[in-house]
Amino acid sequence: MKSFFALIALLLPVMAFASGVEGERLDLTHHWAGYAALILFIVGYILVIGEEFLHLRKSKPMMVVAGVIWAMVAFAYSSLGSEAQTYIPEEQFRHNLLEYAELFLFLLAAMTFVNVMEERRVFEALRAWLVSLGLSFRGVFWVTGLLAFAISPVADNLTTALLMAAVVMAVGGSNHAFVVPSLINIVVAANAGGAFSPFGDITTLMVWQKGLVQFGEFINIFVPSLVNWLVPAAIMVMAVPSQKPTASEEVVKIKPGGLVVIGLFLFTIIMAVSSHNFLHMPAVLGMMTGLGLLKLYSYFIKRAEMRKLHSNGEVTGPEGPEGVAMETVEQGHDGKHFDIFGVLARAEWDTLMFFYGVVLAVGGLGTIGYLALASSSMYGGLGATWANVVVGLLSAVVDNIPVMFAVLTMNPDMSLGQWLLVTLTAGVGGSLLSVGSAAGVALMGQARGVYTFFSHLKWSWAIALGYVASVATHLWLNASLF
Repeated sequence: MKSFFALIALLLPVMAFASGVEGERLDLTHHWAGYAALILFIVGYILVIGEEFLHLRKSKPMMVVAGVIWAMVAFAYSSLGSEAQTYIPEEQFRHNLLEYAELFLFLLAAMTFVNVMEERRVFEALRAWLVSLGLSFRGVFWVTGLLAFAISPVADNLTTALLMAAVVMAVGGSNHAFVVPSLINIVVAANAGGAFSPFGDITTLMVWQKGLVQFGEFINIFVPSLVNWLVPAAIMVMAVPSQKPTASEEVVKIKPGGLVVIGLFLFTIIMAVSSHNFLHMPAVLGMMTGLGLLKLYSYFIKRAEMRKLHSNGEVTGPEGPEGVAMETVEQGHDGKHFDIFGVLARAEWDTLMFFYGVVLAVGGLGTIGYLALASSSMYGGLGATWANVVVGLLSAVVDNIPVMFAVLTMNPDMSLGQWLLVTLTAGVGGSLLSVGSAAGVALMGQARGVYTFFSHLKWSWAIALGYVASVATHLWLNASLF
C-alpha cells in the first residue's frame, strides 16, 4: 500500500510536496523527486543483487541511478529553493565526489600492487608450496583458514579467498566433504581478517579515512574478529575427513622482482599510515606515492626482461638504448615482457565504478533527507548497539559498501566502541550468506556446482554463532571504549 501511494506521489509532482527547510537544505522526503529517487535506488539495487542471474555488471545500473538521482535533486532545488539554496546540490555532489576520488585512488593503488604480485607469481608460488606440504585434509582446512585470516588484512579478501580456494581445490579435487566446508571456512576467515585492518575491506578503509577510528585503534577488534572465524571453524572441521591426500611435487618460482614488489607494498602501507597519522594528510597520498615507486621499479623489470628476450634471439628490429628493440617495446612483444599499464588495466573496474554509483546515489538520498530519517529511526529507536548489529545482518543481503557509507553519511553520535562495533559487524556480517560478500560470490564461480548458495546456507547457523560470539566478545573485551 505504501508503494502504491509512493507511485501516486511520483505521478503528481507538486501535490506530494510537504516539506520545510532543514537548516539550508530542503526536506524532499515527501516530494515526488524523493519518492522517485528512493524507488529508483531500490530497483537499481535489485538489479545489482541479481547480477549472477542477469549477467549484468553491477556498476551499470548503479551509475545510471546515481546520475538520475542527482539530476532530480538539482531540478527539485531549482524549482522550489531560494537562489542561495540552488547551489546546495552542487556543493553536496562535489563533497561526495571528493570522498569517492580519495577512495578510488587508494583502492586502485592497492589493486595494482596485488595484481603485480599475482603477475610475478607470488601467490602461485605460495599455492604450490602449500599443496606440497602433504598435510591432512583437516590440516589444510586450518592452514588455509589461518592464512586467509592473516593475508586479508593486507591484501583484499577477494584475492585472498581466490588464492586459498585454489589450494583447497588442488588438494581436495572431487572430495566435496572436504572442499565445501573448507571454502566456507575461507570466506569466513577472509571476511573476519579484513575487519580489523583499514586495508582489509573497503568498509574499514572508509571508517579510517573518515577519521572516526585511528589506525592503531582497529587492533581492538582483532580478538572479536578471530572469534568470528574460530567458532564456526571449530564446528565445521568436525565434518572434514581426517585422511591424508597425496602431496604434490609441483614447484613454482617467483618471477624476478616479485620479492621487491612485496617489500614496496609493505613500504607503501607504511607511507599511507604515516601520511594519515603524522602528516595529517589523506592516506591516499602515501598510496599513490607508493604506486609511483612501483611504476618506476616496473621500468627496470621491463628493461631486464627485454634484454633477456633480445639475448635469446626472441626480439628483432631496430635497437634502441641498451640493445632493446624499440619496435618490440612499442608493440608489447605479444605480452611477453612486463607492462605496468597492462597490469593497471586489470584492476577491478566494475567494482570501482560500482563504488562510484553507490557513493553518489547514497549521497543523493542523504541530500534528499532519507538518511537523517533512517538515522533517527535506527539509532534513535533501537539504540546504537542494536542498530549496529542490524547493520551487520543487512550486509549479508545488501552489499556492505552502501550500508556502511549510509551509516557514515548519517554520522550518528557514537563512542569509539560503537564505531568499532559497526566496523566489525559490517565486515563479518556478509559471511552469513554466500552472496553476502565478494569473497563468497567469487568462490561460487570458482567452484561452480560444488560451493553453492544452499551448501553455504547449511552452515549459516554455525556462522551466526560466530557472529553473536564476536559481538559479545567485543562488548565484553572493549567495554571501556563504550
